[in-house]
Amino acid sequence: MVLVRLSDRLTKFLMILGAVWSFVLCFFILAEIITRALNMPISGTKEIVANSVVMIVFLQIGYAVRSNSMLRADFVVLALPKPVQKALLIFALILSAALFFFLFKAGIKPAVRSLANWEFDGEGSLHVPVWPARWMIVFGAGLAGINYTLLALVEIFDLRVEQMEL
Repeated sequence: MVLVRLSDRLTKFLMILGAVWSFVLCFFILAEIITRALNMPISGTKEIVANSVVMIVFLQIGYAVRSNSMLRADFVVLALPKPVQKALLIFALILSAALFFFLFKAGIKPAVRSLANWEFDGEGSLHVPVWPARWMIVFGAGLAGINYTLLALVEIFDLRVEQMEL
């Protein structure tokens, strides 16, 4: 399926982007710790880190969904017959897709408003724009919803799709 391959490439790219941003953020936090010890803290660190954590989560959520890495407690389901397991899996995938599409829809208006009003977080000398984090929520939720939908279609129609590598 072309859509699955496209989704896989996009989710892998976003996962790598989120990992790189996490790595860069570690050094930024380290610099903040060192400068704070020298009584010269970097202003805006709290706002940058808070917005970055949101962005990193939503950069990587599509990959977590597609690679079946989302947390799942299926110890009760495994005791049920195979047809019931499959039905419950399809139900869970559809419900998860609906949840992320709802988050996508709910996030559009705040994201547009944030960009239109140039919303910033923080006080003092450094103002961190909020719109990138808000748009990443919209984009990440949409991609997660698409990936859950694709997984549901694969299960419903017993399609042969390669398992995404971790």
